[in-house]
Amino acid sequence: MKRADWEEIMHGPVLPFLQPKKSVNRYLLSVSLVKLKLIISYHGAAYQGWQAQKTGLGIQSVVEEALHRFCPQASRLCGCSRTDTGVHALGMVAHIEIPRQGLGMPPEKLRLAMNAHLPHDVRVVRATRVPLGFHARYDARRKQYRYRIWNHPAMNPLLNGLAWHVPVRLNRPAMQEAAAQFVGTHDFRSVASNRDYGYESTVRTLFRCEVRCQAENVIILLEGSGFLYKMCRGIAGTLIAVGKGKWEPSMIPTILQSKNRSQSGMNAPACGLTLHRVYYH
Repeated sequence: MKRADWEEIMHGPVLPFLQPKKSVNRYLLSVSLVKLKLIISYHGAAYQGWQAQKTGLGIQSVVEEALHRFCPQASRLCGCSRTDTGVHALGMVAHIEIPRQGLGMPPEKLRLAMNAHLPHDVRVVRATRVPLGFHARYDARRKQYRYRIWNHPAMNPLLNGLAWHVPVRLNRPAMQEAAAQFVGTHDFRSVASNRDYGYESTVRTLFRCEVRCQAENVIILLEGSGFLYKMCRGIAGTLIAVGKGKWEPSMIPTILQSKNRSQSGMNAPACGLTLHRVYYH
């Protein structure tokens, strides 16, 4: 898929002021713009994911509404990724372009102003100016997701909406052994879900897949260069199945080689997943 097609799918059409006529000097246009990088945190329970929606409410629309109160000529937000309905973020990265004359305050003051108009479950935690060549999605080198499980007969009420409650005791060493089998470059279609459009490739590279345990808290850490649709949740569900004794850890390579979604575990609930951090350069 061409980059222009991705931009249309991910972020919608570019605003008219960013579509210069052929007679406009592109260099003069570029130097009249300011690009800002935003780091955004949100609790995703009330939203239909990151992307602006025709029906339902996406985080992108909420942040853009607050932004346009102060910078009405700002471009659409371009996010580093799309999180699904109910998924959270601590470190979603997005960029915007604003005509220089339309930015009436320093980035830090803009952050404070936006937060004053955002709902309680969405916050811009950082706003910085970046070079015009920066791209939140295409410049990302690694993304880290974390999936939280509360492994105790009784759910912790303070974690409602933030963790998957698994009441049966899990075999944690088996889960840790299985997690290591996911590290590396593989075809991950057996733990991913289908999208409305196809992938050029379902091969991805995971640099880290770890199961960290502290008392009742079980955290699955996933770090890679990119992820397929619901891939993190598919891996989490498969590791839980290993923890319950459905499969031995040694079965993970066979599951991956099958390239068949029905051969792996269920998609773990969205509530436990958080986009934790995005790495650049």
